[in-house]
Amino acid sequence: MQRRHLLKSGVLAGAGLTLSGAGLPAIEPIVRKGDARLKLSVAAYSFRKHFRWMKGREQKPAGRALDMRQFIDLCAGYGCEGTELTSYFFQGGADDAYYNGLRHYAFLRGIGISGTAVGNNFALPEGPARDQQIASVKGWIDRAAVLGAPHVRVFAGGAKGIDEAAARRMCVSALEECCDYAGSKGVFLGLENHGGIVARAEGMLEIIAAVKSPWFGVNLDTGNFHTEDPYADLARVAPYAVNVQVKVEMRAAGQKEKEPADMKRLVTILNDSGYQGYVALEYEAKDDPFKEVPLYLDALRGAIGG
Repeated sequence: MQRRHLLKSGVLAGAGLTLSGAGLPAIEPIVRKGDARLKLSVAAYSFRKHFRWMKGREQKPAGRALDMRQFIDLCAGYGCEGTELTSYFFQGGADDAYYNGLRHYAFLRGIGISGTAVGNNFALPEGPARDQQIASVKGWIDRAAVLGAPHVRVFAGGAKGIDEAAARRMCVSALEECCDYAGSKGVFLGLENHGGIVARAEGMLEIIAAVKSPWFGVNLDTGNFHTEDPYADLARVAPYAVNVQVKVEMRAAGQKEKEPADMKRLVTILNDSGYQGYVALEYEAKDDPFKEVPLYLDALRGAIGG
């Protein structure tokens, strides 16, 4: 992929991350043929209070309970093209046969597994804790490959025990190591704009510019920039997206309360960037997701135009 060459000026040599982010471009945006194409999916995290499993442990959900197959049924019933199976909700202690079974089930329901999402922190100093984070992500890459999931969402994390510049260098090197492994399995890694050292677009663009891998991109979360102009920052990062998660609410800097997301404006940003791929609704508002998710999917589908 031609977009994956670095700036030849040596600005980012040694992952020093001297790029200011204000006026200098990051790597080339992803170049795709044809017009933007947006395929609807739903993130399992939308139903986080209802899954029978949470990070390997059984729990007793209040109200309606779900397992992964039942969630796949929901997504198929909603008319989605994809289902995003968040790692937190898989059955604890499951082997490859379990993940193969989910892949088989989703295929027969006529729905693609758009990806999975993991929790990690790469903004750590060298040592056992950072090594464990890298090993955990590689383990989930293996599971994604068994599932047939083309994408794994990862975090950068928050600096712990080191300053932010060092944390970014550690994050870049961890991402490159994990992307090398992911590429060997045919899986993309998408870095989410999720607080910590990537809370602002500038921090995201510095890391985007430094990571050298054709299997790397952005998991664009539309609700996670709490800056002066979140929509403008989303537009800056959208050209590097390999997966998108749409939130139904947004909050700019200085706002005490969240406000409804402008779905048409978000879709315009994605269309203008030429994005082609899954757009997963990730419902985090307080109301019943069984009632609200289908309504927001209809709104998103209307904004997309089909």
